[in-house]
Amino acid sequence: MTKQLSQHTSATVETVETVDDLAKLANYSLMDTLNSDPDATTNGDDHRARQVFSGHYVPVKPTLIENPEYVAHSQRFFSELGFADSMAQSADFISLFSGDISQVPEPMRKVGWACGYALSIFGTEYIQQCPFRTGNGYGDGRAVSVLEAVIKGKRWEMQLKGGGRTPYCRGADGRAVLRSSVREFLAQEHMHALGVPTSRSLSLYVSKTETVQRPWYSEGSNSQDPDQMITEAVAISTRVASSFIRVGQLELFGRRARKQEHPHAMAELEQLMLHLVDREYADAIDPQLTNAEKVLVLAGEFRTRLTSLVSNWIRVGYCQGNFNSDNCAAGGFTLDYGPFGFCDVFNPQYQPWTGGGQHFAFLNQGVAAERNFLMFCTALSPLLASEPDYVDQLQQLVNGFSAEMQAKMEQMWAAKLGLGAFNAALFDELETLMLQTPVDYTLFFRELSALPDDIGALKKSFYRDLALAPAGLEQRWSAWLTQWQSLLDSTVVDSSEVGSTGDTNTQARSRDEISAQMKAVNPKYTLREWLLVPAYQQASVGNYAPVRELQAVMTQPYAEQSQQVEDKYYRTKASEFFGVGGCSHLSCSS
Repeated sequence: MTKQLSQHTSATVETVETVDDLAKLANYSLMDTLNSDPDATTNGDDHRARQVFSGHYVPVKPTLIENPEYVAHSQRFFSELGFADSMAQSADFISLFSGDISQVPEPMRKVGWACGYALSIFGTEYIQQCPFRTGNGYGDGRAVSVLEAVIKGKRWEMQLKGGGRTPYCRGADGRAVLRSSVREFLAQEHMHALGVPTSRSLSLYVSKTETVQRPWYSEGSNSQDPDQMITEAVAISTRVASSFIRVGQLELFGRRARKQEHPHAMAELEQLMLHLVDREYADAIDPQLTNAEKVLVLAGEFRTRLTSLVSNWIRVGYCQGNFNSDNCAAGGFTLDYGPFGFCDVFNPQYQPWTGGGQHFAFLNQGVAAERNFLMFCTALSPLLASEPDYVDQLQQLVNGFSAEMQAKMEQMWAAKLGLGAFNAALFDELETLMLQTPVDYTLFFRELSALPDDIGALKKSFYRDLALAPAGLEQRWSAWLTQWQSLLDSTVVDSSEVGSTGDTNTQARSRDEISAQMKAVNPKYTLREWLLVPAYQQASVGNYAPVRELQAVMTQPYAEQSQQVEDKYYRTKASEFFGVGGCSHLSCSS
């Protein structure tokens, strides 16, 4: 079953059928190359909130959930990793990924790890939420990484969300509940299927006996904030990524280096930067460069990834809700699915999280990303202290962020509209019409992808009967559609005119090609909150079939699925769901 591998680890496994097979792929780069907190215990029994002054990680044992029960696993991700589906319900796999690592086979380790980070909100450094008022208490309060492994030549880190208290728990219980775990489990694999860079979901287990209290909304409540305490089952979802290094993590070490908080502060920042390069940017950064040169290339690569990421979020109607620097992966992918949401009604100021503010709203996400990029560069700038020219170049990268973000956004809007180039006047009128009608963001662009000749098909996405709309709105829609069609027609060629070699103007496309290209960027299905609510409500009473059904639909978001699926999931939000807490808006409680 095994053969030799030349890099990272000594063996690989053709098909991973057991935890013993998985153990052969273990390779702990973070714990082996970075510094442990010198005040930490060696056995990982470190579950009380305390200040962590130095070191890149704290060794921590996760806290297992009682009587775990299988809810779901990602069949697609298992297939990509070469995992046998049967493993998800095997006793040793369930034990490992529900928090019991006491019996794992060697060379897997019986201690996991948690990391600290700093907090910046929209480019402003904070320490107030830290219980010690020092900033030394922020970090993975309930997320415990339990494995790094090199699988099919790629390194993955596996982290238990809800894995119990760590020194960063700030007095909380270290648990995640089934409701929030279902949301994150489904959202990660949905985003991957949408083509948006993201952490991934491996498995989801719930305790049959352990519960915690959480604030949440009473049924039908229109309250902005939760109005009752409820008892919920605890769960552990395993999220997987190339690393979990956050911008906030770099900030923590950048602040310490800037303030010379301890003798090794600058060295620890440099170590973390090099570790980030190795984990996320090894293919893009020449190892022969000086460290100062690596910082500049790293910043440029991160800017490219971050602007692309946010334009993809907008493309699919996703709003992160709380895009602080600690929720911004330094690898440039989506991380931390807490107060996220997918647009129903198009609204530039859409914000699913009641505590988020408009600075993190749907079309403000590019500006929020710019602030996170500023904090990323600020964190790394101490490494350039002796290179003033490089500091200037780093500042130029910061100054150029908004232009790159705008260019990515214009490319994205052009692609959603099937155009070769962005047309500002056309888009501005469309945005006005979408707001005045209003329209369902996902349905509108999917219906437009069929290249309708009149607005009849588009009305499926409208939340208002145009007969009851202000005078002239329907005529403006028709005029817009005519203008859009004329721009498309300028690039259309009759397929019969294309020779056997395909010789034609490279910009010319058939209408079928345009439609197919649009459908490839405009999903038919997105994970709306009103679809999630009944799934996790049913899961709370032991019926996991709706979660698995939603998983099946949302991992094929561009596909034309059955009529039954279309009738159930391809529709506008019902009026009774508007304004309802936990459905139209939610708190960050989880």
